[in-house]
Amino acid sequence: MGHGDMEARLAAAAEAHRERQTAAARHRELLRLLDDADAQVRELSTVYDREARDVVRLETVTLTRVIAALRGTRHDAIAREKAEADAAAYRLARARADADALRRELDGVGARLAALQDAPGRYAAVLDEKESALAATGDPRARRLLELAEERGVAEAETKEIREAQHAAEAASTALLQLRKLLDSAGSWSTYDTFFGGGVISSAIKHDRLDEAATAAALADQRIAALNAELADIPGGGTAATLTIDRLTRFLDVWFDNIFTDLAVRDRIKQAQARAEHCDQQVAGIGQQLDRRLAQMRARLAQLAAEREQTLTGP
Repeated sequence: MGHGDMEARLAAAAEAHRERQTAAARHRELLRLLDDADAQVRELSTVYDREARDVVRLETVTLTRVIAALRGTRHDAIAREKAEADAAAYRLARARADADALRRELDGVGARLAALQDAPGRYAAVLDEKESALAATGDPRARRLLELAEERGVAEAETKEIREAQHAAEAASTALLQLRKLLDSAGSWSTYDTFFGGGVISSAIKHDRLDEAATAAALADQRIAALNAELADIPGGGTAATLTIDRLTRFLDVWFDNIFTDLAVRDRIKQAQARAEHCDQQVAGIGQQLDRRLAQMRARLAQLAAEREQTLTGP
């Protein structure tokens, strides 16, 4: 069997072996994240049940309702409890959606692991064959050609992972851009409401923009999580592999914290704008680092190809 065929099989086996290692690491991380997500869903379910009971308690004939009515605060209390129950329901829905997304990714990684189940065995077999071939030939070029093939397989696997991270960074950047546009629009209408008494129409527009921004923030959060996962797949040695982009989930919680006035809403919008801008800057920085890393890997592949050609054509 010629060296060319063995080179190709060794490069392919090295790439599959590397991909399986990456998938196995991601699978373990997803299991950990899913445990955390399920725990959060259970916690938020308890909170929601408690808030829902508070609403029922105030809407039925109870001592609390009688006291609230006597104090003239019953309707305010019911409205407040309903708002808190709605906030708890929103948090719970978001947590369930995050957990479902993790389960879908876990299923995909599990399927990929199953497809690559024999990758370590194939890689070990090719290495054994390589050893036997080297022992049977006296050509000093054979050893270096096979080493170059293995290095090429690893470099091609890393190049693939960098490109996947670049695609994830582009998706995160697009989602953050849309979020920032919606927050800017909501902020403009909030300013109009606050300082010019915009009235019912402008308030309705502002609330629509906030609802759209919340949906956009959830999508951006998912895109950032996907980018973090892709960055974790890139082997060590580069800055991009060690950074984690801030997620937006925590910042959404501020919307449920004692908002009573338009000024408070305007302040929350400004906080959200600052967080989204910070995330956007991080994603842009990661994109630049990935570009540099990809250029380095392409240069490495070109170097390996040149050395292989020189080895084959030399005296």
